[in-house]
Amino acid sequence: MATYLAPLCIERLGFCLVGVHIDRDLVAASAIPLVLGILAEGELWGYAIIKRVDELSGGRMTWSDGMLYPLLHRLERQGHVEAHWRVASNGRRRRHYAITAAGLEALADRRRQWEVVSEALGRLRGGGLQIVGGPLPGGAPS
Repeated sequence: MATYLAPLCIERLGFCLVGVHIDRDLVAASAIPLVLGILAEGELWGYAIIKRVDELSGGRMTWSDGMLYPLLHRLERQGHVEAHWRVASNGRRRRHYAITAAGLEALADRRRQWEVVSEALGRLRGGGLQIVGGPLPGGAPS
């Protein structure tokens, strides 16, 4: 299943690239800050995280259970998220995930790293070329 990036708008040239394929390495690099940012908004269960990624990307990023759950388990082992079972109104049990204090620190660190990369890309080709994006989950601008 392909993953696509929301339209990439280049302010100086005034156009957007729609349907840009996201390479597997970039998906992997963006998955941790996206999940931590989403959980910084509040506790969620796995399917709701997948739906939030879809919502944030305007339907251009499609994640599967097979991608998300190993990541959540790794983040849990690292102490960045904690999980517990809850019973939904329909009686089904759902494993809910919440960000920890260590996860908030990791998110802040990932944001700083992402900003360095974004700034470097923005400085390429003609100085002042700026890649424009929306806010990252959790409130900080990209």
